[in-house]
Amino acid sequence: MATVLGANTLSSGGYQVDNSVRLFSNTLMTMTPSGAPTNADISTLSFWTKLAGLGTERSPIFAAGNGGGVHFRADTDQVDFYNGGGSLRTTQQFKDVSAWYHIVLRTDTTDGTANDRLRVYVNGTQVTDFAQRTNPDQNANTHLGSAAEHHIGCNNDPANFFNGYLAEVCFIDGLSLGPDSFGEFDEDSPTIWKPINVSGLTYGNNGFYLEFKSGGNLGDEDKGTQTADWSETNLTAVDQSTDTCTNNFCTMNPVLGALYTPTFSEGNLQVTQSTDNQHAVTHGTFAVTKGVWYWEVKYIGNTGTSGPSDRAVGIQVPNVTNVFTQANYNTAGSILYYGYDGGEIFDEGTSTTADYGTYSQNSILGISLDMDNSVISFYINGNEVVDNYALGSNASVIATPAVTWPNGTASGTEMGMNFGSPFYALSSAVADANGHGAFEYTPVGFALCTKNLAEFG
Repeated sequence: MATVLGANTLSSGGYQVDNSVRLFSNTLMTMTPSGAPTNADISTLSFWTKLAGLGTERSPIFAAGNGGGVHFRADTDQVDFYNGGGSLRTTQQFKDVSAWYHIVLRTDTTDGTANDRLRVYVNGTQVTDFAQRTNPDQNANTHLGSAAEHHIGCNNDPANFFNGYLAEVCFIDGLSLGPDSFGEFDEDSPTIWKPINVSGLTYGNNGFYLEFKSGGNLGDEDKGTQTADWSETNLTAVDQSTDTCTNNFCTMNPVLGALYTPTFSEGNLQVTQSTDNQHAVTHGTFAVTKGVWYWEVKYIGNTGTSGPSDRAVGIQVPNVTNVFTQANYNTAGSILYYGYDGGEIFDEGTSTTADYGTYSQNSILGISLDMDNSVISFYINGNEVVDNYALGSNASVIATPAVTWPNGTASGTEMGMNFGSPFYALSSAVADANGHGAFEYTPVGFALCTKNLAEFG
């Protein structure tokens, strides 16, 4: 089965999407349409999504009644689309956690061609190869847009939950639309699919458009015709994200795992080491070769007995031949961490003797990576503690953010990553010099997002 990559672009032009919603665990939204649909047989669902969890951590995105919706299968990472008694299951697998997908689900049970009654498009291209297909009966009434309760982020129980990000959620009641109503291929990079302005669309009686523009009211719906907003469950203002299909931010990567892999949550921005005697390592979805970059790591807490000296943050070379095993976590290329042994630099398997200071619960560690000058600096709560430490020969070529538990005794520790779109509240939100990202302290460099990556080429 083929794996489909995401569609995000490094282009800074065109229509911009400002916000998304971050969903995890028991977070969800519900709404029941107030009246009869414009057409019970015809509709279109379009949304952008960035996946977080894989396998058993991944489940429904959208559900309506007992027979309509879409979800990523926990066993195969395929997409299931079901509506009006019909269903489709892609042969393609969706495993890319580093970028955004655009998915269009098109229903028209009045169509005389059975295979055109349910259609799926991914990143602007129609999917034609399915592992399973059951076509709905002609003129069958559908569930999406009906008077049944609709869910975002879970199934109808609700028992299973989606883990990831959603943006630009559009439901068109009464029209069967293709992907060109919601996106277009980039003029300069014709293989890249990007969103367009959808404000001019007609949504029908039970249609809706969710922009997630209000952190205090993520279910606000003011572009469609529904009189009632979506109700939020366990969602707060911190679940509003600026990580979108037009400005994709770095997260930690659960796909490239280790011999001992930590637990990922909060859209892959929180990493937790839950077991002692395990040398867990994880690194970011972005690697850089030039430019000056900044991110923050919050030591959230510890439910075990170990202290902050048992976890380290910094950078690692993304060497595919030496990834994240107990044997090579400290020697694979150039590794540089802060926080090991109470404030030391751990450089390619060698611990320094200098004491750079320790940190405590809720401390914010800042990392400034200067690839142009091959140095890295570290901060604790805005105060510089390591100034321009020289990178090794490999790290000066390419590097990616990393978190590790080198002692293997860090049971219950939680580290929160902020590459510019944090999942935790900030006392002050400071953007970088390009106006991107939100940090606790003045960033010494640029946020790790595609808008900034585009500037550096």
